[in-house]
Amino acid sequence: MITSVDAATAGQNALLAAESLGYNGVMVGLIRDQSSEISKVLNLPDYTYPIFGIALGKAARLNKVKPRLPLEATAFKEKYVEQTSETIEKYDQVQEEYAGNRRLNKWSERIVDQWGQPEISASTENLKAKKLL
Repeated sequence: MITSVDAATAGQNALLAAESLGYNGVMVGLIRDQSSEISKVLNLPDYTYPIFGIALGKAARLNKVKPRLPLEATAFKEKYVEQTSETIEKYDQVQEEYAGNRRLNKWSERIVDQWGQPEISASTENLKAKKLL
């Protein structure tokens, strides 16, 4: 799994290269949620595991870029800085303004729902099946 970072970096570079040629694209994370199914569809051999996908094309229209957490909440100099609830509440508001009525719950609630659970067992099972664990 150490090479996951290398793969993600290569994917990001591929996306940047495509964008420099006038294409639009998006990295598809959470592929691991359906890793067994994707492995079957792509006929992936042992010792391989899908990390992400990239969707590329020419957009019919461009949407606003989704606001990201502020840099001071994600990049640190010399040491990690614990984020306050105020930082999260501000970002909840930014996300609410961006999403409008498309979302019923706050960004922070969705993150807790998504990442506040143990690792998805299907991912672990697929990693074992692919002889990576």
